[in-house]
Amino acid sequence: MYRVPIENTKKIRFEAPSWKQLYIMLLDLAEKIRTDPPQVIIGIARGGIIPARVLSDLLGNIELGVVGVGFYTNIAETRDKPEVTMGISTSVKDKKVLIVDDVADTGKSLQMIFDYLVKLGAKQITIATLYYKPWSTIKPDFYAKKSRKWIIFPWETRETIFYIISKNKNLPEEEQIAELQRTGIPKKVIRKLWKQNHSN
Repeated sequence: MYRVPIENTKKIRFEAPSWKQLYIMLLDLAEKIRTDPPQVIIGIARGGIIPARVLSDLLGNIELGVVGVGFYTNIAETRDKPEVTMGISTSVKDKKVLIVDDVADTGKSLQMIFDYLVKLGAKQITIATLYYKPWSTIKPDFYAKKSRKWIIFPWETRETIFYIISKNKNLPEEEQIAELQRTGIPKKVIRKLWKQNHSN
């Protein structure tokens, strides 16, 4: 795993699920969670907000809250430790809580929020993520897919493409585009964001 600034992205393997694929994954997660549903869903901002909102809908509009965490600074680059950047938006005291994030990678953010909710008086806490990395220090109670790749979610495509361009700017243009296409992001999206990046 890369945890320090990298020279380029050639050694990183990517996976770019579509909106449709993610929705099906969330449908599967909801089926598992429905056997013992939470009273409150807490989405970890930013990556967990959209999955949390969809799960709330699929589970019958369960109360939804958000907590902000700062940890990743770029692809495979993190701070020394995660920090709460925005306090929780709803009460969890004496409630069954489901923490939702897009991926369990290092596990550090999930563990920190778990401990944070315990201090706030949550009665029961479970964790759900779309993806689970085998090296994560915490294993979600519910996850849709196990992967070793860097996941590019649709809600972070622009920032990912711009970052890849910045890390490969010393390569010839055709190699930069080839590196972007290797991510699995649709070519039409790459072309539009490439043009946007080079017009700034």
